[in-house]
Amino acid sequence: MKQLFHKNLILILTIVIGGLFVLGVKFDQALYSDTIVKITQVTDDKTEKVTDEFENKDTQTKQKISGIVMNGKYQGQKIVLPNTYSSSRANDQKYQKNDQVFVTVNPHKSGLTGTIDGFKRDVVVAVLIWVAVSMLVGFMQISGMIAVLSIALNMVIFFVAIKFEIFVNITNFFWIFAGIALVFAVLTLSLVIGLNRQMLVTLLATLTGTSLSVIISVIVLRLTNDQGMHYEALSYATQAPKELFLAATLLGSLGAVMDESTDIVATLFQLKEEQPMISPRELFKSGREVGQSIMGPLINVLFLIFIADIFPLAVLYFRTTNTIGYTFSWTMALGVVQTLISGIGIVIAIPVASFFASRLIKGGDAS
Repeated sequence: MKQLFHKNLILILTIVIGGLFVLGVKFDQALYSDTIVKITQVTDDKTEKVTDEFENKDTQTKQKISGIVMNGKYQGQKIVLPNTYSSSRANDQKYQKNDQVFVTVNPHKSGLTGTIDGFKRDVVVAVLIWVAVSMLVGFMQISGMIAVLSIALNMVIFFVAIKFEIFVNITNFFWIFAGIALVFAVLTLSLVIGLNRQMLVTLLATLTGTSLSVIISVIVLRLTNDQGMHYEALSYATQAPKELFLAATLLGSLGAVMDESTDIVATLFQLKEEQPMISPRELFKSGREVGQSIMGPLINVLFLIFIADIFPLAVLYFRTTNTIGYTFSWTMALGVVQTLISGIGIVIAIPVASFFASRLIKGGDAS
């Protein structure tokens, strides 16, 4: 009864603190240097039909928007914001009353006008974080709290690494993120599994599988002279796009391999605890069977994530009469290669994790 009370108390505190966090984010306009406006009135004008050079038909509607500046030197003043949106919403947005938006202000003698730069979306992000953390703590208790802590620490380390790379401003920044990947692996496994032999085996399998997959991919890319690889197609990549591609591939492969290695090693440790006399050969065979059963779904998850990421851009390319080959080269090729590299890591991790576990597990380790 006492234990149940403590569990419910932790969940209630998480929900309350999360609610206060969301409330604070809703009224955090003073923390922004960019001007934020709360929309108080929206008037739509007549809708017009439009057709572009590719015979794509759409409709456009002009909006006259009034609002109140929420921060900065114009705080409290009224502002008028023109806006035009299309029914497709391809490159624009429809705004409504009570929306909060970022604005570039243009002061005039007759009053303030401006241009809307986009939504203030931090409240939505805060709510999603609140719900995710509450569910983790509610369903997984201490394990969920540890998972949240590991994610938070990894995010801090990641942003510090990005700031460091920007400050140093070097072209060959792949090794910075390779080091960060090592820190991610050690920190995550230490928090989730603990500092024990199981964590060590999982870490060895993860690093080995990830390293081999990236090494193989680099060798193949060099042998093929990067043919068909349009690194410049990476969004917002202004310098060293290949380095950026390899760094992103490394981190993506690390996550997939760590997931699989954790499942295999945890299963083999549990098997060793239940059958202390099982031989290393039998453990290795069991590890391969576990890996083969989760390999397919894991690779498909990665592929579906990739499809979801490029789907809007691919549709846009097809809608503007581009061929399948051209669309694939500029929107899908890099993602497919990243998925294949992660798939290589997943396949390699099966024998690697099974081998390390079968050789390093000893009686009583699982406890």
